[in-house]
Amino acid sequence: MPEVRSPTLRRRELGAFLRARRQELGLTVEQVAEHLLCSPSKVSRMETGQRGATARDVRDLCELYGVLDAGERERLMNLAREGKEQGWWQSYDLNFSTFVGLEAAAVSTKYYQSLVIPGLFQTAEYARAMHDVVVYPKLSQERIDELVEVRLRRQEVLKHDPPLVISAILDEAALHRVVGGPATMAAQLAHLIEIADLPNVTLRIIPYTSGAHAAMDSMFRILEFNVPASSVVYVEGLVGYIYLDQPKDIARYKEVFECLSDVALSPKDSIGLIAQIGVLYEKPPV
Repeated sequence: MPEVRSPTLRRRELGAFLRARRQELGLTVEQVAEHLLCSPSKVSRMETGQRGATARDVRDLCELYGVLDAGERERLMNLAREGKEQGWWQSYDLNFSTFVGLEAAAVSTKYYQSLVIPGLFQTAEYARAMHDVVVYPKLSQERIDELVEVRLRRQEVLKHDPPLVISAILDEAALHRVVGGPATMAAQLAHLIEIADLPNVTLRIIPYTSGAHAAMDSMFRILEFNVPASSVVYVEGLVGYIYLDQPKDIARYKEVFECLSDVALSPKDSIGLIAQIGVLYEKPPV
């Protein structure tokens, strides 16, 4: 499978360079904006990867920042061009397209989920049942079909060469929360066991017997990359999506993940618990 050149990550990689160079020279966002004859918010969005830079932006910034090496200038121009390309996910009109773009380019991820099976591990039936319960806006069957397709296409990162390395921790509650009915759950937990057998996946469960822990009311992912762009913590909730990339925030979530690792079962015992609960869904109703 060819190398993933995510436009989302290329924008972030270019932005990280521009921000570091500006700070190295002691320039403010306002000073740079004045030089480019644009708003400070445009400069900020370029530095955070929220907005793609044009070839003219890169040329003007290279002059301002004293980037004289022709090879380095061409590298930055290439990042700007790649940042303008369309990822496969952008044709689906997703409100979480930034996340999908980052996920597509990540080399490793740490994942904690308290109530739901992670999207990369979901069966089509489980994913469809999840979208069926969306209250607002109520989704049409056509839209649900599209979103299920997106979820399954996202799972291709498990098969990349090299594949995405995943360390996932689930609360036991995610195994008991019946989504789509017993048959759907039985198939989902069986699929979870298959996924956990992949060499690039480490799956652990926090059992009820562990009691309270550091992230009971939360879910988050830590995405890491092999380019000079900072790791990202992704936090999802009913009110929207939050992306954190400040070192102190990343360090905090990594520390929480380590705490969760300490109270989770071993991968082997986790699979045993998943299998034990899966049997319950396979039993016919009394």
